[in-house]
Amino acid sequence: MTGDRAGDYRILHEAALRDHLAGLPDIAALLGGEPASWEITEVGDGNLNLVFIMKGASGGVAVKQALPYVRLVGESWPLPLSRAHYEYLALSRQAQIAPGLVPALLHHNEALALTVMELLEPHIIMRKGLVAGTQYPGFVGDITTFMARTLFFTSDLALSAAEKKEGIAAFAGNHALCKITEDLIFTDPYRIAEQNRWTAPYLNALAASLRDDMELHVAISRLKLKFMASPEALLHGDLHTGSIMVTDHQTRVIDPEFAFYGPMGFDVGAVIANLVMAYFASAGHERATGERAAFEAWVLETVEKVWSEFARKFLDLWRAEGTGDAYPVSLFAGAQGAARLEAERQAYLHRLFADTVGFAAAKTIRRIFGLAHNIDFELIEHPKKRAVSEARAVRLARAMMVETGTFRTIADVTGAARKLRDWRPELTG
Repeated sequence: MTGDRAGDYRILHEAALRDHLAGLPDIAALLGGEPASWEITEVGDGNLNLVFIMKGASGGVAVKQALPYVRLVGESWPLPLSRAHYEYLALSRQAQIAPGLVPALLHHNEALALTVMELLEPHIIMRKGLVAGTQYPGFVGDITTFMARTLFFTSDLALSAAEKKEGIAAFAGNHALCKITEDLIFTDPYRIAEQNRWTAPYLNALAASLRDDMELHVAISRLKLKFMASPEALLHGDLHTGSIMVTDHQTRVIDPEFAFYGPMGFDVGAVIANLVMAYFASAGHERATGERAAFEAWVLETVEKVWSEFARKFLDLWRAEGTGDAYPVSLFAGAQGAARLEAERQAYLHRLFADTVGFAAAKTIRRIFGLAHNIDFELIEHPKKRAVSEARAVRLARAMMVETGTFRTIADVTGAARKLRDWRPELTG
């Protein structure tokens, strides 16, 4: 259900939003009761958009409206409203190929850049749960199904060349959001940039070292080129633990406004990076030494399972439904052909793992020295303790980016993280 008349955009604050939803019969019926009695709470994280929860006598909805600028910065950083359109397209496609793993869409108004979705309750933002030391036993199964299905079924392995190119074209206009990624993740942390910040003065020397590290500059530039030039599949584009809502046994992926066709490892790496950061941040949230040991063990086990289960499910999909124009089955007839194709599948996953390691490193460094940080680290109250956790994460990230080939398995990543858990960095100040 859309409305797209040019010039209709306006920011809907509480009264205007109430009136708008009251005019939508299906939404009004879902909420129940008189519109004047509906409870409205603004819950946006402050980075880009307005996000509301609205509850009535019989139900609730979540409402998201894009602003014409980056909310975190203000009107000095304009941003196209079209990102709401791409988010709607991405959620629609994800719902088709990974059903039950994204919120249900209830209404979309393109002119207002506004989407009404299923209210996820009692789900919470996963990042908040990780800060609290909560384990989520259902997460691995859900997130690996989401990634395997969304990446495989939008790739050349599953689609005809024409279908794939139509998909790329549908999201090609989301370049303003891609530009944010290109700058904030792949460029700004490695140079002097107005929006950069870090835990000063403790990380001053480390920040300066990033700006002088030519090996790191080459590595991040190669990743940036891959991000810009490798439209392998439809990505969520911002798949961190702040874009995932969870209960003990249920996972929903939200906020795909950065969606575009890019390298698969970017999404997988984002999930792994955010888990690794949660692991390193955990020490800063301890009230007593060792009290979070079980949680930290679970996080590293989860990192390993995220990759292994994703790889298994992706390969299973390729074996069962690999009918795309890439690797046509007619070229791999007979036992010899089948064996050679299987070897190529394994080589494909090996390359995808290397991409995942590199992109995970890039996502980590960006969250410590760039514009928008993680509460995993930010909620560590003592700045020096926070800087210690961040420095450990950066040391691992640099190795993952510059020495990617030495990380041949996901156990190499978790093993390196474990060795750095109690490393004492030399800090400025």
